[in-house]
Amino acid sequence: MANPGWSRSESPFHAGELAIQARLGAQERIDKQGRRVIREYLPDQFRHFFTQLPYVIVGTVDGAGNPWASILVGEPGFLSSQSDRIFKVTAKPLFGDPLITTLANRIDIGFLGIELHTRRRNRLNGTVTATHADGFDVEVGQSFGNCPQYIQARMFELGEYHPTIPKPVYQVKALGEVEQGMIAEADTFFITTAYQEESAGAARGVDVSHRGGKSGFVRIDDEQTLTVPDFSGNSHFNTFGNLELNPHAGLLFVDFDRGNLLYLTGTAEVIWEGDEIIAYEGAERLLRFRLNYGYRVEGSLPLRWFDPEFSPFLAGTGSW
Repeated sequence: MANPGWSRSESPFHAGELAIQARLGAQERIDKQGRRVIREYLPDQFRHFFTQLPYVIVGTVDGAGNPWASILVGEPGFLSSQSDRIFKVTAKPLFGDPLITTLANRIDIGFLGIELHTRRRNRLNGTVTATHADGFDVEVGQSFGNCPQYIQARMFELGEYHPTIPKPVYQVKALGEVEQGMIAEADTFFITTAYQEESAGAARGVDVSHRGGKSGFVRIDDEQTLTVPDFSGNSHFNTFGNLELNPHAGLLFVDFDRGNLLYLTGTAEVIWEGDEIIAYEGAERLLRFRLNYGYRVEGSLPLRWFDPEFSPFLAGTGSW
């Protein structure tokens, strides 16, 4: 059965995304591609994919406008869809996760369903329509798939967990030795950005994306600043398009060995040209993140991953 694409006359991209696509001479091509692959509903393939996941990455924005990237965990089936327009989550946030305070009725929310062991990933943006004791419901705004580039292939196992059991939580105002160690070892992180103005129409909302590369691909400039190279990708520029209009961003780093999580929020900018880019072989531009504050939670993630497989996709991090 065919899955029709974008049904509206307006673009599936907002002004920030369109501006970057135009700057790079790709707007007409990407508009056609977007209308084909971006949908206002969940295709059956996506609905099945989310149902089998034991975790999902979530993007939200707090009352002060700070984006956060979070992770929800549950037995497969904790993500379900009553229809192709309604997405249901049956799980509670992990202890110390910012989602505990940001989750509320009518907020914009983004999801990234990602299987690290198969490198499959699908994204969903929407609006929370109801919250209840064991989870919440979301009305689908946009859904689309992503290519498998730059994903570290990891097998995992899900252990017993109780999300409300207290864990050590540390506020982060600067990147200290522990935080820098997590970032230096990271071959994966997740980023949340948002553009929520009504003028964006159906393209407004919150987006959460995956970034991957070899350990060390995130450069630590100082206690407040990180720099990440950007390579060729799908040219939608969802993240960069949001940053074009709203410079706030949230990052999530995962310690796959110990289950520690590092949540950061701050501002970000894109470095489009200059000698600094040349230092990264093959990079087309850079993302620079400046920390506002964050949290580090120890041992909160009940998933344990095995060492990643070597991947030919890991030459770089892909385009946001």
